[in-house]
Amino acid sequence: MKQVKYRHSASRLLILGTVFLFTLFSPAFAQEEAAVANTAVEETSDGGDVAKGKELFNSLCAACHKRYKKMTGPALYGVTDRRDREWLYSWIKNSAAMIAAGDPQAVAIYEEYNKTAMNAFPQLSNADIDDILAYVMVPKAAPMPPEGGVQSVAVSSGSGVSTDIVLVALAVVFLMLVVILFLVNKTLRNFAAANGVELYEETATQRTPIWKAFIQNQFLVLVSVVFLLLTSGYFVYGYFMQVGIDQGYEPIQPIHYSHRIHAGENEIDCKYCHSSARVSKHSGIPSLNVCMNCHKSIGEVAETTATEEYSKEFYDGEIQKLYKAVGWDETSQSYTGKTEPVKWVRIHNLPDFAYFNHSQHVMVAGVECQKCHGPVEEMEIMYQHAPLTMGWCINCHRETNVKVAGNEYYEKIHEELSKKYGIDQLTAAQMGGLECGKCHY
Repeated sequence: MKQVKYRHSASRLLILGTVFLFTLFSPAFAQEEAAVANTAVEETSDGGDVAKGKELFNSLCAACHKRYKKMTGPALYGVTDRRDREWLYSWIKNSAAMIAAGDPQAVAIYEEYNKTAMNAFPQLSNADIDDILAYVMVPKAAPMPPEGGVQSVAVSSGSGVSTDIVLVALAVVFLMLVVILFLVNKTLRNFAAANGVELYEETATQRTPIWKAFIQNQFLVLVSVVFLLLTSGYFVYGYFMQVGIDQGYEPIQPIHYSHRIHAGENEIDCKYCHSSARVSKHSGIPSLNVCMNCHKSIGEVAETTATEEYSKEFYDGEIQKLYKAVGWDETSQSYTGKTEPVKWVRIHNLPDFAYFNHSQHVMVAGVECQKCHGPVEEMEIMYQHAPLTMGWCINCHRETNVKVAGNEYYEKIHEELSKKYGIDQLTAAQMGGLECGKCHY
């Protein structure tokens, strides 16, 4: 009887098919379709337009007031319950006149807030004030409408065919393939038996172990040893060349500070906080008083500022850490005098034998902060962008032209060096930027 090698291909396919079907219908891949509807009321019972009121509030009132908590001025939610509407019209348009006229409520507010009168807004009509009042009277838990007023949002799969139907169809097709392969395998086995062909399992032949074959080949051993030594030397050299290079260093700070929000979304100039970079060797760590220039009035972030990783509650909690460190009491809008030091972790740190002057680069050379620190305006957590190695600095000096226009200091030396090199533009290297004593002395 003729013998033929046989492998369990159909059996293996059957097992793989079972695993596939199990995975296909497992809960991890099952998704339910949901529809979410969000409806907001455009107008309140008093006729004010909430959307317009929000716009007016953000442009005129948000600097001193919040809806649900006290800031420079009182919390405005519920103000129509505490004050007469006609009185509010007069107060918002000209509070100083009401105080001068001796209005009891106006004088009481004036005394309560350290004899500071509210700004006058005579340009606002009664309808505008109604819109603002409608906005501030919306309860905190209620959803706010977008610019267009009433809106309904529905989430759908974006396709006319259900995902479940597609998955079921794929499962049926795959199951049919498994059944066909099983039937073909069975038919072939019957055909082989009918024609006197004996199937037997393939057995592995006795072979020399690969490690013995390797040892017996002396040339291969020699080449492998040489390759191993060269590779080890390469990696050891690379390791030691990285000592002291902290590119990508991203420490966690005691108070989370988002450069993405401050330098990116709010477009705050880097030198507003790091003012020492203009006149000093060091850029300086901003004092908490600089933070409080803004955060005295900003006690929470906008909803749009939050990300999937960092929620609005997280950012608001970090602002509270700032208040605790500087000793700021939100309720009384005053400093308590109880402060705590903030132990910031330094990120960029050059060796002691390397000299670098921020003012020389920022003010004289006009180098942008992003040149060395990377896209700071996109960084949620600040990290070291550049390697800050000697080679990196030298390459920058070789590639950067010195800005001499309008700079009397460079006029004479630029003229002499231009004749020496026969060029119009001089790089920092040609101006002496490669001299050892410039950075090491």
